[in-house]
Amino acid sequence: MTLAEKRLKVCENGHRFYKSTDCPSGPTCDRENKPNSGFLSKLSSPARNALVHAGIDTLEKLSMYTQKDILKLHGIGPASLPIMRSSLKEEGLLFK
Repeated sequence: MTLAEKRLKVCENGHRFYKSTDCPSGPTCDRENKPNSGFLSKLSSPARNALVHAGIDTLEKLSMYTQKDILKLHGIGPASLPIMRSSLKEEGLLFK
């Protein structure tokens, strides 16, 4: 994708960035908002943002969904599932 196909966006914090999707999250805010610990810190920014946007911010909430449900979220790809499964397993939890 070329820069011409992306649109200039400005986040609520005033950071300017180019993006081709309607996702309001930019790279500067993603870096600033990355958690230091927990399962969300192990995921990519798109995957983390998808979960948080869906209200899934704990492993207990994550365990209430099937892997198929999670993969339907925009920003979640198959590479994120092993990280989530491992984090769930560490807490004695599983996907639904």
